[in-house]
Order: sequence, then structure tokens, then C-alpha cells
Amino acid sequence: MQLPDHFRKMAANNLWSNHRLHRAVLALKPGEFEAERVGFFPSIAKTLNHILAVDLYYLDALEEGGIGPAAFHDFVPFDSPAALADAQRAQDERLMAFCSALRQEDMARRVITDRGNAGKFPERIDALLAHLFLHQVHHRGQVHAMLAGTSVAPPQLDEFFLDFDMPRRKAEMERLRLAP
Repeated sequence: MQLPDHFRKMAANNLWSNHRLHRAVLALKPGEFEAERVGFFPSIAKTLNHILAVDLYYLDALEEGGIGPAAFHDFVPFDSPAALADAQRAQDERLMAFCSALRQEDMARRVITDRGNAGKFPERIDALLAHLFLHQVHHRGQVHAMLAGTSVAPPQLDEFFLDFDMPRRKAEMERLRLAP
């Protein structure tokens, strides 16, 4: 498998995992979304908003959009789980579109990450994407653990499009317009 194909699969899995996680969050009882919990960002709301803000920052860098750190620093957190889920879905689809256009020669190309006062750093596209997906998995895991202390059971998130799992996810994949 070529690296661009791997990143396309990671982007699809990212959309699917975020969909599952946000669907669970939408089922929380009032107050559970913003309730203080144990975690690096001490609530489900703060953690999910952090994921989205970082996605905005890195995808802007990957697309060479020029927004820079404002994509993260000017981010206005969502108070509504539904609005946050919609915004994350839009971002996930944007990431999928970016990854769909990747070619092997893009992997070593460098884009500028503007770190504000720390400076501007050229980073390889393959390294930025690997970092972005790792960041997503890391913080989704924290939300997953936080859900264990709520009225909603944490959803299955550790699958990766294996043939064995297809019968259990077929309808979901079709609904999300993700190829099996």
C-alpha cells in the first residue's frame, strides 16, 4: 500500500470514529457533556472542542491556507454537542478531500506550520498527517474513557475496516458514504 492510500484510509476511519463518538455524546443526559471529569481537558466538551481546534490548525497548514495559529487561538468552542458534531463532520470531510487528492510525491513536500512567537517551521506532509491522526486517536481515547462515567456506554472505536467487522458496520459505512 502506498502512503497516500494509507492516509485516505486513516481519514475515512477518522470520520467514522468521530461519527460513532459524537453519536454517543449526543445521547448524553443534560449536564454530562460539560461536566468536569478526569482528563487532560477536564470535560467531554473541552476535549472534543480541542480535537476540532487542532484539526482546523493543522488542516489549514496542510492546505497552505495562511490562517496560521489564529485557526487554533481564535477558535470559539461549541456549547452544543449537536453543533460540535456537525462542525467535526465538516472538518472530517475536508480532511478526507485533502487526503483523496494526495499523490506519492506530496508525501515529502513541506508546508509551513506557523507556531506564532516560536516561528515558522516547514514540516513534511506525511509527518503532519501522521501527527494529526495520532492526535485524534489520543484524545478520542480520552473521551471514550470519560464516557464510561456517564449514562452512555462508550462506542466501539478500535476497529479498522477489517473484512471480519464488515457485517457489523455495513449500514453505518453506507450512511457515511464510505466505501467498504
